[in-house]
Amino acid sequence: MSIADNVRQVKEKIAAAALACGRSPEDIILVGATKMNDAARVREAVEAGLRYCGENRVQELTEKNAQGAYEGSHLHFIGHLQKNKVKQVVGTAELIHSVDSVELAEAINRRAGALGIVQDILLEVNIGGEASKSGFTPGELRPAIDSISTMENLRVCGLMAIPPVCEAPEENRHYFSEMRKLYIDIGEEKKYNNVIMGILSMGMSADYEVAISEGASMVRVGTGIFGARNYGTAK
Repeated sequence: MSIADNVRQVKEKIAAAALACGRSPEDIILVGATKMNDAARVREAVEAGLRYCGENRVQELTEKNAQGAYEGSHLHFIGHLQKNKVKQVVGTAELIHSVDSVELAEAINRRAGALGIVQDILLEVNIGGEASKSGFTPGELRPAIDSISTMENLRVCGLMAIPPVCEAPEENRHYFSEMRKLYIDIGEEKKYNNVIMGILSMGMSADYEVAISEGASMVRVGTGIFGARNYGTAK
């Protein structure tokens, strides 16, 4: 199938998953994970109706942005962000999904302040407690928000999570459910001026339909749109 066929099919599955749990398909944002796809393939997806592109690597974001790959779409950064690369992402990506420490938030805030902008971010939650993954534990989340809420050049728009790899999508349902509860609880507190719980980003190619049924408002799909990546040729 072509990239255009895949985009259409993923959108249809998102709509069906939303309707099955009484939600509106328009409430779910599809972010195409464009890692390891060149500018031409990204443009093909955008032309097929992909309105949000998510880049994992700063170098790829910089190179493909210079080539006009994301024109006609919204650009997000969805990968791990090192503090020494913040300058290349802040002000270029509309939304940074992967803020996993107060120190990274401080670096983003400083750069946004220098540019005179407010940078939208999501806080990454290590919902599976995996040592190999970054992110706040659920217990660390509220103290982190207390600190980040004082940063004038940031706006916390919601939460993001990547549950453990599983063999069957249903295996991650309880993680998605835990994320929804965190998201709702924090959103109900309403004590922070720059914290707006409007986005719950969770679910990828293998499990986005389950994530939607548990409340995801944003899903990140790479393989489902672009096909399997060949990591053996990655530089």
